[in-house]
Amino acid sequence: MEQNYKLKISYDGTRYYGWEHQPDRETVQGKLENVLSRMCGDVPVDVIGAGRTDAGVHARAMIANVRLDTPMDADAILTYMNRYLPDDIAVLEVRLASERFHARYNAVGKTYQYTCFDGPVKPVFDRKYYTPMEQTLDVERMQQAAHYLEGQHDYKSFCGNSRMKKSTVRIVDTITIRRRKGYVYLTFHGTGFLQNMVRIMVGTLLEVGVGRREPEEVQAILDGCDRKLAGPTAPAKGLCLVKVDY
Repeated sequence: MEQNYKLKISYDGTRYYGWEHQPDRETVQGKLENVLSRMCGDVPVDVIGAGRTDAGVHARAMIANVRLDTPMDADAILTYMNRYLPDDIAVLEVRLASERFHARYNAVGKTYQYTCFDGPVKPVFDRKYYTPMEQTLDVERMQQAAHYLEGQHDYKSFCGNSRMKKSTVRIVDTITIRRRKGYVYLTFHGTGFLQNMVRIMVGTLLEVGVGRREPEEVQAILDGCDRKLAGPTAPAKGLCLVKVDY
């Protein structure tokens, strides 16, 4: 009998073209579907993720759901998946979910963290998970700028999809920026995010942090609803999906 399962997945996105399945390209969804399909006797399966992380973006706890017809219980599915998935993808949890559970539609919030490093000696072993900065970041100025981005706004200026037809209004509850030794962590929590939105917000805040923009300019960028007004899209490798709320 087919049942609905909830998965919690961690992955290093370095070598993947994002989450979403693409023909002839390595994706996280594609890897998961291949393993589960083989487990179910080569029956096609559809793994539904809570979101679509970009190429090169990582996740500590992506949530997904999948319908499977298998005699294996949740623990056996977990063991099987981790045996056959590549080293850069791990399934942290498998559990039976309600028939109506949908990883994307039922999500009510997401937390992303972006990591930069501006210290004197680059950390070699974390190099795939942070963006190196050539200048020291002024965290206080970045915090002032981030305040303008909090709340409910039209984030069209921070959307990487110029052909977006749907509403670009979103709610970003909190943005926290903290320094720990040579690292600077930017953490975003919101109800949902547009394509490239977090990376464009980070790119803009980094320009404030190095003195290329004033914190007050962020309000005009929001009001302008024009992608050209915002800063560059920060590199993917610094971004990680930390948590999905239900």
